Amino acid sequence: MIHILIADDHLVVREGLQLILSMEDDLEVVGEAADGETAVRLAGELQPDVVLMDLRMPGMGGLEAIERILARWPNMAIVILTTYNEDDLMMRGLQAGARGFLLKDTGRDALFHTIRAAARGETLLQPEVLTRVLAYKRPPAAPASAPDEQETLTERELEVLTAVARGDRNKEIARQLGVTERTVKAHLTNVYNKLGVDSRAAAVSVGIQRGILRG
Repeated sequence: MIHILIADDHLVVREGLQLILSMEDDLEVVGEAADGETAVRLAGELQPDVVLMDLRMPGMGGLEAIERILARWPNMAIVILTTYNEDDLMMRGLQAGARGFLLKDTGRDALFHTIRAAARGETLLQPEVLTRVLAYKRPPAAPASAPDEQETLTERELEVLTAVARGDRNKEIARQLGVTERTVKAHLTNVYNKLGVDSRAAAVSVGIQRGILRG
């Protein structure tokens, strides 16, 4: 059974998700929150497997709630509920450690698939969300110093990161590249070290922001 906490300031959204999720035998909503502060408190009290987190809520917003939850319970899976005008917040959510994004008008199958993937510890971006993430335009940055050689990804590391951005699992990446899963994990570790991150989602976010990944 996958236990789910819903955090959204709109009652109709919470009730709608509760109704849809109740149709699946392996999914159970254990709590609801209308703001980020309540979401953090309930995350601690209920210890859900997955938190569905709205980004824009009164008081403490979704991003701060994500950061606080993952600082205390780093293995808790968070899936962001997003709309079409929140690309910047989506990118910041990736960096904060979210494992997936759901558009609020997504279909049931995508909802179930994303929640189950997050509960398994996987990062999953639906095709329409991935398209937006890869098309994200970074704000102009101040002139940077010469790039650190340690940040330069090898061709194979870039192939692995690109596959991760598509939502492929290690097993699928290994099959595509003709290598073992252990080799894929080693490449991912190198990518994490070079980009200064500790999750697949954050690696994708930083890769996009630095222009390593392009749509």
